Amino acid sequence: MNVRTRIAPSPTGDPHVGTAYMALFNWAFARHYGGQFLLRIEDTDTARSTPESEASIFAALQWLGLDWDEGPDVGGAAGPYRQSERREIYAQYAQQLVDREQAFYCFCTKERLDRVRSEQQAAKQTTRYDGCCLGLTADAVAQRVAAGEEHVIRMCVPDVGECTFEDELRGPVTIPFSQIDMQVLVKSDGMPTYHLAVVVDDHLMGITHILRGEEWLNSVPKHVLLYQYLDWPMPKLLHLPLLRNPDSSKLSKRKNPTSILYYRDEGFLPEALLNYLGMMGWSMPDESEIFTKAQMVKAFDEKRISVGGPIFDQAKLAWLNGQYLRQLSASEFIAQTQSWMFNQDRLSQLIPLVQERVEKFSDLAPLVDYLVGARKTLTPDNFLHKTLDRDANVKILHHTSALLDDLRHWEREAIFELCQDLAQALDLKFRDYLFPLFVAISGRGVSLPLFDSLIFLGPDLSRARIRGALDAFSVSGKERKRLDKSLVKVTALLSSGQ
Repeated sequence: MNVRTRIAPSPTGDPHVGTAYMALFNWAFARHYGGQFLLRIEDTDTARSTPESEASIFAALQWLGLDWDEGPDVGGAAGPYRQSERREIYAQYAQQLVDREQAFYCFCTKERLDRVRSEQQAAKQTTRYDGCCLGLTADAVAQRVAAGEEHVIRMCVPDVGECTFEDELRGPVTIPFSQIDMQVLVKSDGMPTYHLAVVVDDHLMGITHILRGEEWLNSVPKHVLLYQYLDWPMPKLLHLPLLRNPDSSKLSKRKNPTSILYYRDEGFLPEALLNYLGMMGWSMPDESEIFTKAQMVKAFDEKRISVGGPIFDQAKLAWLNGQYLRQLSASEFIAQTQSWMFNQDRLSQLIPLVQERVEKFSDLAPLVDYLVGARKTLTPDNFLHKTLDRDANVKILHHTSALLDDLRHWEREAIFELCQDLAQALDLKFRDYLFPLFVAISGRGVSLPLFDSLIFLGPDLSRARIRGALDAFSVSGKERKRLDKSLVKVTALLSSGQ
C-alpha cells in the first residue's frame, strides 16, 4: 500500500499548535512508510476564512520544516487543494446521494429548528433533526426549490441500530445511530459542510490513513455512512489524544498561547517545538526525550502512540528549548539570534519607533527591552491607577483580548478603531482605557506608542501578553463567566453602533 496522509486546517484564525501536532504525526507516519503527506485547505467557511490566515498556515508549517508533497502552493495530481475551488465536485456527489435517497432537501427554518431543539432539551432527549422534510415528494421539493425557498441538503441516518468501526489506536468503537444527527451536507449557500467535503476529498485524494484529534470520534458514524452510500473503501483511522492544559482541560488560548507563530516570535527553535510535540502521546523506543525529526521518522511506530491526554507544559517546553540552544555553536547561536529578531526586516520596523527618542545608542536598551525580550512578570500593583480599580482593569483586559482575537486584519487603524469604540462602550476616557493595555504590553504605564508596539510585536505576541496580564489578577472561573456575559452586552452595543 502506498501510504498517503494529510493535514487539512481551516484558514480562520491563528495557526494552532494542535495543527502542528497533527501535522507532525501525519508527516512522520507518511515519511516512515515512504508515502506522501498532503496539505489541504478547508476554507468552506467563507465568512471566516481569510488569505492572511492561509498564508500564516503556510508560514508556520514551513518554519517547522514540515514539507508537503501536494498542496495549494505546490500542486499535485489530486488538486485543487482548496475546498472553495472544489464546489462543483461536492455538488455532484451531493446530488448522487439525493438521487439514491441517501440524502434529502430540508427547508426547515432556523426558528423551527431552534424550537425543536428546545423541546428535545426540555424532554432530556438527544438533540437532533426530527426528520420533518424527510418525506417530501420529489415534485414538492422541485416546486419549493424553483420558488427560491432557502434549503440545505441533509444525509439520511438509520433510526435504529449502531455503528461499529475500528480505530487503530483504540480498537472497536460502537456508537448508536440514535445519537447521530441527520447532518447537513450542503449549506444554504451551496457550500459543503466539513462532513461531506472531508469524505469526498479524502477518497479522491487517495488518503489511506486519517490521523486526527479524538474530538472527531463521535462524527465517524456519519463518515462511515457516507463511505457506504458512495460505495467507497474507508481509510484507516487513528484518533490521537488532544493536547491538554495543566488542569487537563482541552488546550485553550485562555490558559496557554496556542498560535504556532507565537512560539516562533517568542524565540523558540522549530526543532525544539517539534521535538516537544513529538513527545505528546508518543515516545522513542529508548525513551529519550531529545530527538530530531529524522530520528522520529526512523523510529516511528503508531503502536507507541498513547491515547492518554498529553499535558502541554510551557515550563517543560522552555527547558527543552534551552537544551537545543546550548547545543548550538557560538556562530550558530549568533545566526539564530539574528534570524529571530535582529534581522534587516525587524530592525527596519523598530528603528523608526526609537530614532527620534534617543541621544545615544545606550538609550536604546531601556526603550525597546519589552519589544525584543520578554515583558516582566506583572502584579496587581503594576495596574494601580487614579481612576481605574481592579474590576475596571480586568474588564478592559478581558474585553479587549476577546475582541482582538476576532480581529481579521492586524492593522494599526483597525486596532485603534476597535479600542476607541470599546472605550466608548465602557464609558471610559480613552487615555484611562489605554492604561492597562500599556502595562500588559510593555510592563509599564508609559512606553513607546502603544499601537506601534502592537504592530511591531504582531498579533500572536500582543494577544498573548494581554491574555497573560489577566493572570496578575487571579481571575476565577465564576468571574470569567460574568465577564463573558458583560462582553456579550458590550459586543451587542458595538454592533448596534450606539
